[in-house]
Amino acid sequence: LSRRHAAARSPLDHFTARTTKMATLPNGSGTKALAIMEAGGKLELTEIGRPAPGQQDVAIEIVYSGMCHSDIHATGGSWGVDVYPLAPGHEIAGIVTAVGDAVTRFKVGDRVGVGCHVGSCRQCELCDEGMENHCAAMLQTYSSAWPLGKGHDECAGTPTNGGYSTDVVVDEHFVFAVPDALPLEFAAPLLCAGVTTYAPLARHLLGRPRGQRVGVVGFGGLGHVAVKMALAMGAEVTVFSRSLAKKADAERLGASMVAHSDAAALAKLPRTFHLILDTVSAEHEIMPIVGTLRVGGTYVTIGGVTVPYAVNSMALLFNRFRIEGSLTGGVPETAAMLAFAAEHGIKPDIKVITASEAADAYAELQSGGAPAARYVIDVATLRNAHSSAERLLR
Repeated sequence: LSRRHAAARSPLDHFTARTTKMATLPNGSGTKALAIMEAGGKLELTEIGRPAPGQQDVAIEIVYSGMCHSDIHATGGSWGVDVYPLAPGHEIAGIVTAVGDAVTRFKVGDRVGVGCHVGSCRQCELCDEGMENHCAAMLQTYSSAWPLGKGHDECAGTPTNGGYSTDVVVDEHFVFAVPDALPLEFAAPLLCAGVTTYAPLARHLLGRPRGQRVGVVGFGGLGHVAVKMALAMGAEVTVFSRSLAKKADAERLGASMVAHSDAAALAKLPRTFHLILDTVSAEHEIMPIVGTLRVGGTYVTIGGVTVPYAVNSMALLFNRFRIEGSLTGGVPETAAMLAFAAEHGIKPDIKVITASEAADAYAELQSGGAPAARYVIDVATLRNAHSSAERLLR
């Protein structure tokens, strides 16, 4: 038995496998996943179940899944999500394996992606305008309770589970064709980091003269993608970072860098920027950076900070500053982003990891020590994993 056990060793040997009621299907099985099993827990190997595709559904074999800082916030409780067990992941790229009879846009073998949302009411004004991400009935790719009346009523009440898994079934409206110019491992992070930065930049830059001055606060997984997007839109880009440690990396992309902790450096930039995109998800002071905006400039927050910002209303009055938020993007924006990225050769900096490395990468994201590159899980290494119980039976 010991020799057989040794021969069957998996890269996920240090995980403990569990089967739970966390999936789309209660008591489901057949889909391997990495999940947070309880508050404060680590990623563990488990098994969930996906339903067979309905009339308008697309079944997808996941090939790559990006790791997003949102995954940390959602499973860590800082965003008020209290759903466990939970498999996160909303940066999904894979191959279509089956389609429902009413599906018209996809066929078996197509390269596709899924982002942050997998459902909405499809009837309200917001949905009609392509802002499904703001619909009151929006379903997130993970952590949303599956509703009655959306098909798969046998799954009602169970949470959606995301891309840290081997397959998924999604309504075709929320599935995106991946352009041939984008390898799947690069397409995956674009389904969140790409559209989250593209959407506000497109609203404020596209159709305007080139040479707009844009600031990007933070130079991590979101920030470096924002820099690439803004440069492709013809902007002059400056990165605001805590220090100048990543200055060479910013300059390599074509951006300059300033330390927002350096008051003297900020004092040299009054009324400079047309637009500033703040990608930081941790609590931080914004007014010193807001003060570098031109009169009428816009400061956009996309980092999901849960602590209220301290805002100087007099600075807003005297400079007509605008402070706004932006949440991912709707279906049309996401499709436009993928086309834009393909046209301009925009690829996130990534580090492809195995499933056995995911827990350590997750912990690194939690600690704030992750590199600017986006971690991307090679899901084949999860698909080929064997749980402890499976190995003992081999």
